[in-house]
Amino acid sequence: MSFYWFGEVSDDCCVPCQSRDPESLSRRLEGIRVEMTNFTPLRWEMAVDCGFISTRQEYLGLLREVCMFRADQQISRDSQIPDRELIQMVRMLDQIDEAVNLLTERAVEWHAVLDPVFSRKYRELRGKSAIDLIRQGESAALREVVQEMERIYVLRASLAKEISGLAEKILPNCTALAGGLVAARLASDAGSLAALSRMPASSIQVLGARTALFSHLRTGSSPPKHGIIYQHSRVHNAKRGRRGRVARTLAAKLAIAARIDWFRGAADPAFLEVAQGAVNRAGGKP
Repeated sequence: MSFYWFGEVSDDCCVPCQSRDPESLSRRLEGIRVEMTNFTPLRWEMAVDCGFISTRQEYLGLLREVCMFRADQQISRDSQIPDRELIQMVRMLDQIDEAVNLLTERAVEWHAVLDPVFSRKYRELRGKSAIDLIRQGESAALREVVQEMERIYVLRASLAKEISGLAEKILPNCTALAGGLVAARLASDAGSLAALSRMPASSIQVLGARTALFSHLRTGSSPPKHGIIYQHSRVHNAKRGRRGRVARTLAAKLAIAARIDWFRGAADPAFLEVAQGAVNRAGGKP
């Protein structure tokens, strides 16, 4: 006998499902286990012969309701996974950074128009340094814009703190190794903690370096040695000749840490001690 979403079918009989409710049919689908060696492909006429429906249009309409119900259920389950909020927070932080950079660049250009002695050196200022300089200008309108930008800086700092705190709960091992912001950015770029836990160390090492990676594949330029993990102090503070080694070692340990975070959801002190030691040795520290 073959089991389908509308009933059970054998060579000499057919038993239709008694309920046409999408929820009941969805639960039935979840319970069906099929051996592909003896599976018979489904034809809509089989549901008609079984007495479950009478027309092809009715069959497709009911099947659509079941599929829509299952999609809603899956979306609802996915939205309750804790790392979904973390990923959205990271992407909001990235959008804030992009907006702040654009606003700062425009404010510097505005200030340059008002101050003829504004040198090329000052045009390259970014962030708080540029804001402090522009605040001294004579334009009241520009000073008001700068005040709003300072509020955005405060918001950005608050959001970064929230991200680090949430990352420590969701990715305790990755956070202990790389810091909350780096761990959260890795999960965001991977798409989810589940996806990050399935990645090899070589992929984690270059997460966030898509442009450089595709340039390497397209033009044969030097491959990237690191991506997001370069933001961690152990990588960008390492000597130039050791950065690749530190990034490779850190990525290897993060690959293990992500698996522990996904399957256990708790910090592993023994692993972290060994991992920290390995990263330190890669950086030339005892």
